[in-house]
Amino acid sequence: MTEDPEHARSTEDAGAAAGAGWHRLHPLSPLINAGRLLSGVVGIFALSLVTAGNYRDYLYQLIVAAGLVVTGFIRWLVTRWKLDGATLRIETGLLRRDSRQLPMTRIQAVDVVRPFLARVLGLAALRIRLAGAGHAGDRLAYLTVSEAAGLRATLLAGQHGLDPATPEPAELPLITVPAGRVIGATLLRAAPRFLALVVIAAVAAAAAPVLFLASESTLGLIALGLLTRTWRQVTGRYGFTVATSPDGIRIRRGLLSTVAETIPFRRVQAVRLAQPLLWRPFGWCRLVVDVAGVAGRDSGPKSGGLTKTLLPVGYMNEAQHLVGLVFGPELPELTKPPKRARFKAPLSYHFLAAGHNQEMAVTVTGRVCKKTVFMRLEKLQSVRLTRGPVQRRLSLASVHGDAAGRRAHALFSDRHADQARGLLDELADLSRSARSAESSS
Repeated sequence: MTEDPEHARSTEDAGAAAGAGWHRLHPLSPLINAGRLLSGVVGIFALSLVTAGNYRDYLYQLIVAAGLVVTGFIRWLVTRWKLDGATLRIETGLLRRDSRQLPMTRIQAVDVVRPFLARVLGLAALRIRLAGAGHAGDRLAYLTVSEAAGLRATLLAGQHGLDPATPEPAELPLITVPAGRVIGATLLRAAPRFLALVVIAAVAAAAAPVLFLASESTLGLIALGLLTRTWRQVTGRYGFTVATSPDGIRIRRGLLSTVAETIPFRRVQAVRLAQPLLWRPFGWCRLVVDVAGVAGRDSGPKSGGLTKTLLPVGYMNEAQHLVGLVFGPELPELTKPPKRARFKAPLSYHFLAAGHNQEMAVTVTGRVCKKTVFMRLEKLQSVRLTRGPVQRRLSLASVHGDAAGRRAHALFSDRHADQARGLLDELADLSRSARSAESSS
């Protein structure tokens, strides 16, 4: 994959300028940050015209909107950043000054985010994620595209201990998800929700017409929310492209707003492969990864992990190829629970399977949606054994392997009780050995 000479030159110039001293964000940053607010203001005026009301009826909302716009401008005015040796410094705050120092060696990923209005104005935001950070990451919003590309290349070079003048490693495209597949898969996932809403509305209309008329607006709002959510999923996954580079897996996605993000290989704790019922006739599945080091909005407030989509919808061979990139080609052999486990889990027994080797564990669970979890043993933080009353009666037990994050969970379900006890000790020993090998390498 070749690099555009003009882009490389602008990257080098921006990287050199980044170390020249303090810099401010682009002057149009407050406008982009207030983009949603401005659309709300337009909506308020439109509502006043439709209802033939007086604009004074919405004076309070307009004052609040204007106050937020002014606040955004002040925030831009008091925010500045610079590269100080191997540290990125970001200062902000009017009454209370907040100075953050981001060492390059602790930077795990630098994502480029471009909302629709930022794309129109030729700007981009950098989202910087640190190892062990207790929040979703720091942002520089917004910079010019060339400035953002140069700063990103400089930060990533410092992360890997390279010369900042070194060009950013080229990426190798692997998978591009067609727009038709994204739309079809999203509609199939949303179909049960819309069908349930239609059934509820039909039953309410037939049983109690007066009650249906009273709740018509509520049902309309629910339908609007479902439509909005479906639209966001389609636009957010449009043009989804997966590529590899020396620093990890790179993802580019988005229709109106675009995101370019990197998932470092060494930060992946677990990969979850899901095969929803309505997708299985088409052979589709999706991959989600749990990344260590940051707590984002897609994870619990105390989870210490971030959930990212690695493949929104794809075929099994594509998913298996991506899993092989993250964990290697050697996967453990899976075994089924004893047949008597059917009495305890009659609806999920046909899916249950699990196995492990010296480096990873793989478990398969699910009733309607088949879920496969791939987890590195060095990422295990706890191993526990559970036995319910039915399991004790059938001489069964389950072994749970937990990594950082509420969703990073491997389940060896309904194993023979003696096998489960041995598995508990074996997984604990293997995880300690794997962590020792990782720290020494």
